[in-house]
Amino acid sequence: MPRHPYIQYAATRLYTGAIAYSPDGRLIGHVTNTTGQFNLWTIPSGGGIPRQLTALMDSTVRQFAWSPDGEYLVYQADENGDEFHQLYRLPTLGGWGEKLTTNPKAQHHLGSHAFSKDGRYLAYVANDVIPENQDAVIRDLQTGELSRPFPSGDGLYELPIWSNHGRYMTVIRATNNMNSDALLYDRQTDEVKLVTPHEGMSNFYPVGFAPDDSGFYMVTDYQREFMGLAFYTIASGTWEYVESPNHDIENYALSEDGARLIWGVNEGGRSRLYGRDLVSGSALTLPDLPLGVVNGMALSPDGQRLALALARPTEASNLYEFYLETGELIPLGQSMLGGIDPATMIEPELIAYPTHDGRQIPAWLYRPKGTGKFPVVLSIHGGPDAQERPGYAYNGLYQYLLSRGFGILAPNIRGSTGYGKSYQHLIYRDWGGAELRDIEHAALYLRSLDWVDANRIAVFGGSFGGFATLSAVTRLPDYWAVGVDIVGPANLITFVNSVPPHWRSMLEVWIGDGEKDREMLIERSPITYVHQVKVPLLVIQGANDPRVVQAESDQMVEKIRAQGGDVRYYVDEHEGHGTTRRESTIRWMKMIADYLEEYLLDEPLT
Repeated sequence: MPRHPYIQYAATRLYTGAIAYSPDGRLIGHVTNTTGQFNLWTIPSGGGIPRQLTALMDSTVRQFAWSPDGEYLVYQADENGDEFHQLYRLPTLGGWGEKLTTNPKAQHHLGSHAFSKDGRYLAYVANDVIPENQDAVIRDLQTGELSRPFPSGDGLYELPIWSNHGRYMTVIRATNNMNSDALLYDRQTDEVKLVTPHEGMSNFYPVGFAPDDSGFYMVTDYQREFMGLAFYTIASGTWEYVESPNHDIENYALSEDGARLIWGVNEGGRSRLYGRDLVSGSALTLPDLPLGVVNGMALSPDGQRLALALARPTEASNLYEFYLETGELIPLGQSMLGGIDPATMIEPELIAYPTHDGRQIPAWLYRPKGTGKFPVVLSIHGGPDAQERPGYAYNGLYQYLLSRGFGILAPNIRGSTGYGKSYQHLIYRDWGGAELRDIEHAALYLRSLDWVDANRIAVFGGSFGGFATLSAVTRLPDYWAVGVDIVGPANLITFVNSVPPHWRSMLEVWIGDGEKDREMLIERSPITYVHQVKVPLLVIQGANDPRVVQAESDQMVEKIRAQGGDVRYYVDEHEGHGTTRRESTIRWMKMIADYLEEYLLDEPLT
């Protein structure tokens, strides 16, 4: 296998899932890091010369929405990864963003259906009054007046969606990651109605209205393990499932005329597309996608074209457009710039290994080419309400390590999404519990493979994966040769007390309360077992991280150093919970690759 330097694997142009057609269908708005930072761009439908609309360097565009007349866009951006997102208005032909929000220490979140049909009102959510409350806000763009029709402090509101004629609005009201409701606001009567009352844990996410405003589509897992597609009828106040596969529905797109609906399904981690003509009821013919992940998609107003961001194990997230009438799928972007032949890269095998309680843990196994005993990286994803999926992981880090003779095992331990809500719920109030046994059994599985060198197994992860890494090197110290922790919490008590204010009520359900559950959180914290660390550890932290603050990494590093341990520590002053700048991403991943080669290869390759 050719041995290219990491910079070639990292030479990418990434496209996020923020994608939307202009109201006339001629342009596709999207977010890409062509400039080294994620900025807002447009490209003609069908391909053509892209146009850059924002020129941000320290700020990152996260989401945007078109005005109904197509004259301007509103986008959401934060600075240096601090997640204090502000909203800006920008002409479609370019210019400079006009700031719409003014509280620099509040978070403002925009959805893709943020505008009323007449373009006068903009809906978003913000914690700009009381930090603990995330309210739904309606802004009159003519007068600047704000209204808050939903009860403040009654859960965390998310993703307001206007109906097509502007009479109704839906919002999500979340109490935790596994429990939410849909609320409906009638502007004509000024009434708010809870339309999805339920007991137990279920999610309800509105996704778009029927063209006549008779009701709206939503995805829900009510009385099911997986997210299905349902329709709520306003007149009757009832809803029913219209699609209910035995996998999670994700990524949905409804044409403006309401004639076509397309959705993605997460089938064991890979994405597949399905759709229906809502007039005839017939299924749409959609492309059989290669192994990969659809990160976002949008239908053109006429329902004839589908724009999507697709990532594969051998290709970074790229922008594509699919023509429903001809079946043609064409790339609009170029995500791979390093000149590496994709045929030399390696796709993973989906496997499952047994764990301590008899469960089978799904995992993606990447085996390097060649023969002999290889070092392996056990990679634990973040979340934990997330999933390891077959994309271009860590900006090419997996493929680079494979080219250097490393194997990779990336499991979806209990708590992962995509395998039903019962499996996801297993991690709740059990961080550092049974999932640590899943990690131990991943190491035992690797030791059972004849091509794995049991003395050269590394454990690696970011965010929750960083916590899992710290748990592994402190509580299972004999399995690893080295560990790499990226922005991982070390002390669950200080962690739950330092997260953004509006998260704190959710953290009690998810992890525990810093006072009431103090003993349990101490028993589960990696910092409690820091004296057991035996292996070298690399720790990477963003100074502006609002989720896992720098003090989490500081305290772990200080204790390891105080006892004479081998720890290498890097703090990035310009990043937060992960990276947004291309140069930062390359610096972090190159640092990790160099570290793993230094400790796990007999003769590190250049």
